[in-house]
Amino acid sequence: MSTSSDNGTRQITYHRTANPYEAVFGYSRAVKKGSFIFVSGTTSIDPLTGVVQHPSSAYEQATTIFSEIIKAVESLGGEKVDVTRVRMFVTRDEDADGVGRALKESLGGGEGDRGGPAATMILSVHFIDKDMRVEIEADAVVL
Repeated sequence: MSTSSDNGTRQITYHRTANPYEAVFGYSRAVKKGSFIFVSGTTSIDPLTGVVQHPSSAYEQATTIFSEIIKAVESLGGEKVDVTRVRMFVTRDEDADGVGRALKESLGGGEGDRGGPAATMILSVHFIDKDMRVEIEADAVVL
């Protein structure tokens, strides 16, 4: 994690992982500016080996991804309940239900007034690696 100043008035904090694409393309896994946390598109790549985990299961990939997103948010001072929006990109139409189930299990609302985050799912996309079935971005607000 590193921190820099925005014109000397606001801090920007960066969360990085060992994911090889972060170094190759020059981005951070997540960035916090003020009360906002933005988590980059996250896949189920094992950061130590660079290998896509669970290549035959979009549900397992999504569960792994949501876990990474929650870790990133927590590393920047947020909590899982602070995740307010997710965008899910899925390669195969038939995987939509599994990815939706992973969302509900990982971040979905429970009983009472608390609902899950705002969400968008886009189908039939292509990724940098053919074994990637899902990529998910998230935003959080820490008040």
